[in-house]
Amino acid sequence: MIIRTLALLVLLFATAVQADPYADMTVERPNAPVAAPSFALTDLSGAKVSLASLSGKVVLLNFWATWCGPCRTEMPGMERVWQRYHDHGLAIVAVSVDEGGEERINKFVRRLNLSYPILLDPDSEIAELYGVSGLPASYLIDSEGRLVGRLEGSRVWDSPEGISLIEQLLGLSH
Repeated sequence: MIIRTLALLVLLFATAVQADPYADMTVERPNAPVAAPSFALTDLSGAKVSLASLSGKVVLLNFWATWCGPCRTEMPGMERVWQRYHDHGLAIVAVSVDEGGEERINKFVRRLNLSYPILLDPDSEIAELYGVSGLPASYLIDSEGRLVGRLEGSRVWDSPEGISLIEQLLGLSH
């Protein structure tokens, strides 16, 4: 009886001190960096944005949709990271896979007060090119245009782990 009680207490304690699963910044990395698939998409103002136009920057490429709850959860943290690091060579590009809902996307962006570029991929062509299987999905591209990582699911980008990851990619970590 005492052993079962101790085991239960250990289990309860372990569950209580688990880290926030969204703060986990475990990155799926390719065996070797590979060239990121190139793309060109239209942003909300109608301008074309291509991966080539971001050359020399570290890119956080995020696929999302307005109907995706976990996407809404992570985007404010991405905005804070964008505000902090866009002058240090970070580009955040959020690719919406919403179908035909440009006004809905604009409303969503205004409500969350997002200022980083939002691109439109209503047919999910670029999402398919990158092998997106669920939302949100984020891809890390180094300043030489190489795909260096992938994260599936919502993350807290402005957590200490997220900041550390971004600073490593930007070469700002000590």
